[in-house]
Amino acid sequence: MSIDPDDSDETEMDAELEAAEQARSDERIEFYGGKWMSTLPLVIFIVWAIFQSGLLAIGDTTGLVAAMLVALIVSMFFVKGDWQVYANTIFEGMTQRVAATAIVAWLWAGMFADTIQIGGFVSGLVWAADALSLGATFFPAITFILAGLLATGIGTGYGTVIAFSALFFPAGVLLGANPVLMFGAVLSGAVFGDNLAPVSDTTIVSAVTQDSDIGGVVASRFKYAIIAAVLAFAGYVAAGAMLGSPFNVGQGAQSLFVENSNPLGLVHLLSVAVVIATAVSGRHIIEAISWGIIVAFVLNVLLGLAAVSDMIVFTASQGSGVAGSVAFLPFVEVAGPDASAAVGGSLYTGASGFFPLIILILLIVAGAQIMIRGGGFEAIQNLLLDRFATSVRRAELTMVGGTALVNAMITINTAAEIAIAPYIARIGERFNINGYRRANILDANTSALGYIFPWGGGVLVGFAELQTLPEQFEWFTQAMIVNPVQVFPFVFHGWLLFFVFLVSAATGFGLEYVADRESAEVARV
Repeated sequence: MSIDPDDSDETEMDAELEAAEQARSDERIEFYGGKWMSTLPLVIFIVWAIFQSGLLAIGDTTGLVAAMLVALIVSMFFVKGDWQVYANTIFEGMTQRVAATAIVAWLWAGMFADTIQIGGFVSGLVWAADALSLGATFFPAITFILAGLLATGIGTGYGTVIAFSALFFPAGVLLGANPVLMFGAVLSGAVFGDNLAPVSDTTIVSAVTQDSDIGGVVASRFKYAIIAAVLAFAGYVAAGAMLGSPFNVGQGAQSLFVENSNPLGLVHLLSVAVVIATAVSGRHIIEAISWGIIVAFVLNVLLGLAAVSDMIVFTASQGSGVAGSVAFLPFVEVAGPDASAAVGGSLYTGASGFFPLIILILLIVAGAQIMIRGGGFEAIQNLLLDRFATSVRRAELTMVGGTALVNAMITINTAAEIAIAPYIARIGERFNINGYRRANILDANTSALGYIFPWGGGVLVGFAELQTLPEQFEWFTQAMIVNPVQVFPFVFHGWLLFFVFLVSAATGFGLEYVADRESAEVARV
C-alpha cells in the first residue's frame, strides 16, 4: 500500500493517527461481559473464516462479507443501553481514510494489471522464461524477487499482489510451477516491498508514530529484511525443485502456448517502469498507476496487442436505435439476439472484481473500530503491558507478540499498525528503546502478517484476482485457484521476517537504546 507523499497528505495521515488516539477517549460502547466482549465481531468473523475457508475449503469472499455482517448484528445484542453509539461507530469505521486508501489502490492496480494482461504480458513472460530456460524450479524464486522489486518501487504491496497474481501466477502455472508456491512467492514479494519501501504507508506510519525519521528507519531495517529475503529465496528454489504441480496443463496446450508466446508482450515492461519511476519520483501512487494505464492502453493500440474494445466496450441491445448509429465507434458493439447489454473490457473487469472485497474490508475496519470504542483493544494492550513487558527482552517480545495478535484481528496492515502504534511507543519509552528499533518491530510484523493470515487483506486481494483467471485463459481451471488457507505456510518471507524479529527480540540482535542513536526530527517525505 502507498499514500501520497506530499505535505498535505502527511497532514491527513497525522490527522488519522490523532483521530485513532482520540477514539479511545471518546464516548465508550459498554458491553455485557465487559471490555473483552467488544472483540466479539472480529472473533466471530475469524471463526467463520476458519470454518469456511479452512475446514470446508470454500474460498468465497462474499461468504466472508456475510460473516462480518452477521458478526456485527449478533454483537449488537451484547451492547448495554442505546444501540445508537454502536451503529454510529460502524459508520465511523467504514469512513476511515485508511480503508479508502487500500480500496483506491486495489481499483487502480486491478485496471492496470488487466490492461497489460490483455496486451499479452503473460505471453511475453512465458516467452522470456522459455528463452532463459527458467522452468518450473526457478520461476517461483524469480517471481519473489521481481515482486519484491516492484513493491519496493511503487510502495504498494496490495497493488503488487494484484499485478503478479494476474500476470506471473498464470505464467508460472503454465510452465509447471506449483500454484500454491507461486501464490506464496507473490505474497512474499509484497511483504518485502511493503516493509522496505520508503513511500509505503506502513513505513511512514511506523516512523512517524515512533518519532523517527523515515530515511533512518529504512536504512536500519535493511539488515533484517535482507536476512529474511536471502533465506526466502533459497526456500523458494528448494521448494520449486521438490514440489511439482498437481495439475497437468497438457503438453499439447502448454507447447502450443509457448510456441505462440509473443515476445512483443514484454513491451509492457515499459508500462511497469513508468509506474515505478513515477512513484519513486515522489508522485502520488494513483497518478503513477494512472500513467501506467495510459501507457499500456496506447501500446496495446499502436502495436496491435489489443483492440480498444478489449479494454473498454459498451455492448448495447439490438433494440436501441442509438446503438446502431454509433456502432462505428471502436468501443461500441451491438449485442446479438442471445446476448445481453453490458459494459466490459479490462478497465471494467479490473475494477469490478474487487467489489465484494471492498465491502468486506469496510466492514472489518468497522469491527475494529467497535473493538477500540468498546475498550477491547485497550484491554489487550494493558494486559501485555502489565503482565508481560517486565524487562527489555520481554518488552520487545511483547511488541512482537502484540503486533501479531492485533494483525490477526485487524486484517488491513496499516489499520492494525495505527491501532497498536501508541502502545509500542509506550513500551519502548518505558525501557528507553530507540525509535528506529520500535518502528522496525512495528512495521515488520504488520507488513508480514497482513499477507499470511487467510483472512488478511493482502491474501484476499490476491485471491480475488485469481478467481478471474479461468475467464481469461482457456487452459486455466477452477481447481488451479489457490485457497487462502493453502498458501498459509508458503509465504516464506513473511514468516522469516516475523521470526527474524522474534529472534532479535529474544537475543538483543540489533537492539539500540535512545542514547545509542538519537532519532532526528521526524522527516516529512
